[in-house]
Amino acid sequence: MSEKDNLPEADGIEESKQPIVEETKKDEVSASENNEHATEEEDDGISEIDDSNAEDAEDEGNQDRHVIVKKDYDKMSMDDLVDELSKLVQNEKVQAIKSHVEDIKNEFKSKFDTFLDEKKEEFVNDGGNEIDFYYSSPLQKRFKDTYREYRNKLNTHYKSIERSLKDNLVEREEIIEEIKGLLNVEENINSTYKHFKELQERWKHAGPIPRDRYNNTWNNYHHHVERFYDFLHLNRDLRDLDFKHNYEQKLKIIERAEELAKENDVNHSFRELQVLHKMWKEELGPVGKEHREEVWNRFKAATKAIHQKRQAFFSELEKDYEKNLEKKQEIIEKIEAVTSGGAKSHNEWQKKIKEIEALREEFFSAGKVPIKVNEATWAKFKQAVRTFNRNKNAFYKNLKKEQYDNLQKKLELIQIAEDNQENEDFEATTPIMKKIQNDWKKIGHVPRKSSDKIWKQFKKACNHYFDRLHEAKDEANKEGMEAYNKKNDLLKEIKGLELTGNKEETIEVIKEYISKWQEAGNVPSNKRYIEGKLNNALDHIFKELKMDRSEAELIKFDNKLEVLNNEDDSRRLDNERAFIRKKIQEVKSEINQLENNLQFFSNVDETNPMVKEVLDNIQKHKDSLEIWKTKLVKIKELY
Repeated sequence: MSEKDNLPEADGIEESKQPIVEETKKDEVSASENNEHATEEEDDGISEIDDSNAEDAEDEGNQDRHVIVKKDYDKMSMDDLVDELSKLVQNEKVQAIKSHVEDIKNEFKSKFDTFLDEKKEEFVNDGGNEIDFYYSSPLQKRFKDTYREYRNKLNTHYKSIERSLKDNLVEREEIIEEIKGLLNVEENINSTYKHFKELQERWKHAGPIPRDRYNNTWNNYHHHVERFYDFLHLNRDLRDLDFKHNYEQKLKIIERAEELAKENDVNHSFRELQVLHKMWKEELGPVGKEHREEVWNRFKAATKAIHQKRQAFFSELEKDYEKNLEKKQEIIEKIEAVTSGGAKSHNEWQKKIKEIEALREEFFSAGKVPIKVNEATWAKFKQAVRTFNRNKNAFYKNLKKEQYDNLQKKLELIQIAEDNQENEDFEATTPIMKKIQNDWKKIGHVPRKSSDKIWKQFKKACNHYFDRLHEAKDEANKEGMEAYNKKNDLLKEIKGLELTGNKEETIEVIKEYISKWQEAGNVPSNKRYIEGKLNNALDHIFKELKMDRSEAELIKFDNKLEVLNNEDDSRRLDNERAFIRKKIQEVKSEINQLENNLQFFSNVDETNPMVKEVLDNIQKHKDSLEIWKTKLVKIKELY
């Protein structure tokens, strides 16, 4: 291919809305030669370079797209995608982020469509009609607002340069016309050459033109510049000076292209090659005929080498995409396996939900797959997740039905409790009230919105009955007083114990006393303070023995549970369970707060006194949390 092959193209001239002039036979031959080489140019990557340079030439801001990093959008969450879109729109030139924005939009749409499908299925499974489904997402609104801002900025930008691009195109076409006209001017050759140089200078400053006219316009320009030089035979010195300058500069471009062909960073090489092609086309004119084939073939060979190296790089990248495809297919199979395994309880489903969520994250992080299978892979993934969600939703739909049945059963127990709360026949009524309390515990969960309300209603009726029962019993509670007197005597003995120094023997003695304490029975409600006195006495002994705090606490707690469990009224046992749960939450909150505080010392060594104090405090709370959890397990065993 000659250097001319890269310049004039007859197709481009004929497509121009305002044909420049009727071409000579020589022009037609040149155009024919160009068409013969079109496929080869595309194979060498020249067509790709020309298109990219045309885009950059329309607006210099487009060039920034080469240096704005494209992140792994397929690995990002929807929140991160919106954040990245907002960052690009706010901080980068709007004309330079088109491909970035489109990639982000496609990823967000895919992820949000999947999310929306899941919400729709939940709505339908909850009894809703699909036609009535509506879901409002603040995140989607934020995405749409940001994308709309991008489109508005882009439209405003293009409107601002549209008139300028058209005017510049008209001026460049006029310059081409004037250069063509120089061939027929009868004047001193020096004057003609000077005029030609002035036209070249005007061309340099004519400004950008629409990208779809870039290559044709430049090719026409070069073609007629070359023709001018070919006809400039009356003063070869002027022509040869330009040829010599252009030849030297093109050799430098070729040498740089050949250096780039040896670099390993193929993306950098290709981007700089685009710049070299831009210089070749926009800044330099023709060389002597004897060098045209030589320089163009050499430049084309370097271009082809870089292009082939880049294609090889993409080929290796495609292999990575194939590996990612295998990984994603394995993840889909795992999702299908989890789904087929099924689950029979709420806890099992919660465990599987966490497994699926982890697999989803793994899928999103697995990287890109070949573009030809991207949609199919994504569709298969969505179908696998959708099937799991359908099974999950079907389970919870049935669970809600079961909870509604439980609600009806508990409402029946409330009716029994309210019917008997004023009954004077304590001997006959008390077993009934105790039975419905046990039945209540066995029934199971009810819908959350009704849970607290019916529990308070049931508890109020039961408490009213047992308050009346206790009042009646307190009048003749001789057994309770006997138990109190026995426990008072035992307390004195415990306080008077002489420690032998043998920890194990002392603990056995203490446990014997606790057994006697439990056998003594329940004391009247106004004498229950004696239980606190026992704990104080035990604390003193355990301190002397230097017992582990956890072990000491659980010994005392076992005694407390035995006392509570032997009472006719289960309210104190219920209250104790509620108290323990509350303490667990409080301790967890304390731990979270301390760990958050610790982040302020991220750069401070752990030997620092303040840091050490916080760490010790966290450990104390964790030890306390384990004790409270153990207590909760023990009290649950009594229900």
